[in-house]
Amino acid sequence: MDQTLKLYTLEFRETRTYLFALLFIVGNIVLPQLCHLIPNGGHTWLPIYFFTLIGAYKYGMKVGLLTAIFSPLVNATLFHMPGAAALPAILLKGTLLALAAGWCAQRFQKVSLGTLLLVVLSYQIIGSLGECLIEGSWLAGLTDFKMGLPGMALQVVGGYLVIKYLFKN
Repeated sequence: MDQTLKLYTLEFRETRTYLFALLFIVGNIVLPQLCHLIPNGGHTWLPIYFFTLIGAYKYGMKVGLLTAIFSPLVNATLFHMPGAAALPAILLKGTLLALAAGWCAQRFQKVSLGTLLLVVLSYQIIGSLGECLIEGSWLAGLTDFKMGLPGMALQVVGGYLVIKYLFKN
């Protein structure tokens, strides 16, 4: 199921970096709002990470980092979700996701379900350990594994389909 495609590594000095980041930030604002219409939708579907994964994988770490940092900050400012207490863990996981996705895309130069699974598991495992330290609770750190498995599956399968079919060039 490997699909070779054109991947980019955009730089901070390029206007396209900020335009693509803005596009993915908007996605990371709209999708969480839709998911929050469902009870526990945020904890179940982990929507704040979806477009970070796509942006970082397709356009590089810098687009991913901008998306990972500004998506939760804008959401928190506009909608008070995530709450201030959750921001450090979400920023940590989003940053780890952007780094992992950008690195894997650059390293493997193709998209596959296996590579995206590696990305999602790596940011979730390391991020959950960090969340345990931030929150001082193993239970808090493992919430995504307790409730967010559908969201992780969406990131892997949905991310693969979006990157493969919508962003071929």
